[in-house]
Amino acid sequence: MRYLRFDKKDTRRCWLTTNKFTHVREVWDRFVHNLIASYRPGSDITVDEQLFPTKARCPFTQYMPNKPDTFGIKFWPAADVDSKYMLNGFPYLGKDASRPATQRLGENVVLRLVEPFVGKGRNVTTDNFFTSLPLAKALLSKNTSLVGTIKRNKRELPPSVQVTAELFSTTVLKSEKVVLSVYQCKPRRNVTILSTQHQHVDISTERKKNRDGRVL
Repeated sequence: MRYLRFDKKDTRRCWLTTNKFTHVREVWDRFVHNLIASYRPGSDITVDEQLFPTKARCPFTQYMPNKPDTFGIKFWPAADVDSKYMLNGFPYLGKDASRPATQRLGENVVLRLVEPFVGKGRNVTTDNFFTSLPLAKALLSKNTSLVGTIKRNKRELPPSVQVTAELFSTTVLKSEKVVLSVYQCKPRRNVTILSTQHQHVDISTERKKNRDGRVL
């Protein structure tokens, strides 16, 4: 394995100037092509990040202190929610010159990953790193909905989202085809969910309790 190579030594230096992943790019591209061609996903797709731990010396190793293994190569995968089958993916190699200046990294990642699967009425779920109003609208234009948690300080959200509400209360805001639900789960923290899949939100007044008898 030590001497296994997937690129040509005489062209490696040239390719490295434009593609840091050139050592295994051809193998990875074929792998992803087969992922897309071999499986038809269901109605729900999820996008996230995955850190593969490694101590290899490469220019795109990431340090993520909140992960069990803090150093590694970060990948952006898309997976089918029901089967957990990986549908698409690519590594994070640092600043991407091809990304439009007006497009956030999270938005760019999601649009690239789900591009082969849009236009079929599917839904995409994301966490607050990816979720944004521009992303939701971009997916809607491709007949694809979005559900995801969103940071309450995003500039496209109204100021009222950052106002502390009554504990355990829920506020629902709607604009065009976008629904924003804000749940005050703790005195100084709320959970904000953006959805273009749902046109209305049902709010339950039933208070659930945990084993200690505290209201959730």
